[in-house]
Amino acid sequence: MAIIETEAPLHEAHRDNHTHRDVNGGWLRPAVFGAMDGLVSNLALMTGVAGGSTSQQAVVVAGLAGLAAGAFSMAAGEYTSVASQRELVEAELAIERRELRKHPKDEERELAALYETRGVEPELAREVARQLSRDPEQALEIHAREELGIDPGDLPSPTVAAVSSFGSFALGALLPVLPYLLGATALWPAVLLALAGLFGCGAVVAKVTARSWWFSGLRQLALGGAAAGVTYALGSLFGAAV
Repeated sequence: MAIIETEAPLHEAHRDNHTHRDVNGGWLRPAVFGAMDGLVSNLALMTGVAGGSTSQQAVVVAGLAGLAAGAFSMAAGEYTSVASQRELVEAELAIERRELRKHPKDEERELAALYETRGVEPELAREVARQLSRDPEQALEIHAREELGIDPGDLPSPTVAAVSSFGSFALGALLPVLPYLLGATALWPAVLLALAGLFGCGAVVAKVTARSWWFSGLRQLALGGAAAGVTYALGSLFGAAV
């Protein structure tokens, strides 16, 4: 009686823990960058105005204007940037698709040679390349991943990038303005809330990176605090000169 060997199931710990986060969805970078930029730039803008003016109204108007202008600017910039990147990738995919249609055997040999350079035996590499090349769309996906380092089915969305950037920048820029909208008459509540927001953003970002939460939080706190301090000093200097 023949014994049929079956593939051993994955270990439970490996199956549960060996999952990866989405690193190419097109939302994380603009969202993180937008929130940090909104916090730092609007805090710096408001402290600069506060350093050169004693008018509470001027500080609030500057903060709201910075929020609106920055959010729309970030969204437009992200949309254009990601759209341009996507169009470039699509142009390269069109070239690869044309080559697969016109010279399928050459592309198959190219794929086999690539597998050979990675240690696959020549005969096996040719057989794998032959089987994978039977489906044109599958062949395109494999060539794109191997040669261009991209997944044709997972390209970043310009709209997602723009919306993420707009919302996160507006949220970050709102923090320094919020105390004034709630009735504060001095700058220090806005500064404290913004610095707390910077530390919180840095700590949250650490959840999707290899950095510790306190290091990431303190780094953002230091950078934002330095920007606010410099602009306040410049505002005081220029305000006195004017």
